[in-house]
Amino acid sequence: MGDFMIGLIILGIVVLVILGIIGWIIAVYNRLVGLNNAIENSLHQIQVAMKKRFDMIGQLVDTTKSYMKYEKSVFTDVTKLRSIPLKTPDDLKNANQMATGLLGRIYAVMENYPELKSMDAVKELEESIRNVEAEIARQRYLYNDQVQSFNVLIQVFPNNLIAGMLGFTKKPYLEFGKEIENRPNTTLY
Repeated sequence: MGDFMIGLIILGIVVLVILGIIGWIIAVYNRLVGLNNAIENSLHQIQVAMKKRFDMIGQLVDTTKSYMKYEKSVFTDVTKLRSIPLKTPDDLKNANQMATGLLGRIYAVMENYPELKSMDAVKELEESIRNVEAEIARQRYLYNDQVQSFNVLIQVFPNNLIAGMLGFTKKPYLEFGKEIENRPNTTLY
């Protein structure tokens, strides 16, 4: 009877350890899936904000074109900007560089037209562009924070064993480069 009880106790401990390991694997998997979905959602939010920004740049050009003479390349670049795919962090980085450069060129031309300073539509568009740029910055911060959490989770031992077996790989950060630190001046005054 004593050996039987010891065997049951050992069996019970083994079952508890196995259930604990299975529970831990499920918890790690669910956390990885949750972070992965949060990262995708943040990326989509950035895409939406960037498309808003592109549309506002186009509206700014449309609003001011009767007052100003733009180079043909400005109109071409606005069209290109609206058609850029925004699927990956690299796509977003490239689109941001193009938008920042285009906006800088537009504001440089606008400085030669003082009558635009008082146009309500131009002021509203400038404010809207600033707000969208702030939204993009917030979403970028959130995305990068989630990517960091995800990447740490899949790299620490023993989570890395489960992440590797389930095909989870490191996610790239969204880096806009130095130009994001020097946003274009969106004020005509």
